[in-house]
Amino acid sequence: MMPRTVLHNYFRSSTSYRVRIALNLKGIDYEYVAHHLRFGGHRKPEYLSLNPQGLVPALVWEDGTTIAQSLAILEFIDEMVPEPPLLPADPRGRARVRMLAQMIGCDIHPVNNLRVLNALRERFGADDETVADWFRHWVKETFEPMETILAEDGGTGLYCHGDTVTIADLCLVAQVANNGRFNVDMAPYPTINAIYERCMRIPAFVEAAPMNQPDAE
Repeated sequence: MMPRTVLHNYFRSSTSYRVRIALNLKGIDYEYVAHHLRFGGHRKPEYLSLNPQGLVPALVWEDGTTIAQSLAILEFIDEMVPEPPLLPADPRGRARVRMLAQMIGCDIHPVNNLRVLNALRERFGADDETVADWFRHWVKETFEPMETILAEDGGTGLYCHGDTVTIADLCLVAQVANNGRFNVDMAPYPTINAIYERCMRIPAFVEAAPMNQPDAE
């Protein structure tokens, strides 16, 4: 039997969601390994021996290559399985897609991931509403300019860049899904909403959604 690609992830992790979409779009068969973040599954010694950072996702390719950090994983997958491409062929297009993806991956997610939200509770005594307000604040800080870019830049098409799905769309969809848990008002972002809705008509996105995973609760 040929070795299978393995994805170490958690159903609710938006970064894991990005990678699941990519694997589905590429038609890559993979083994789903869940690590329950709220109960410390990602801190167990066997997982730390694989990924010392103790975060999800981590991808183990069929040849044993292990990659952590979702944006790096997405580009690795795209290079290993070029069709359908998740980055444009031209340098300007690739830079624009990476810019949009990093607005979410570098400006929203790092301050709103579970370990940061837990630290707000544990170190500063924040209650649930304060944590939710924090989350919504940092989404707004990026979604307002992102909406402007997507609405006014000619590079936008049916999706974030042109009329084919790219890494930027994977990041956008996962973030919008996460926003729902914190009651983010999406009304100010019609362009983002339209792109999200188009993506969610694609089976690869639906199949990767958090509540469709084996560890969903």
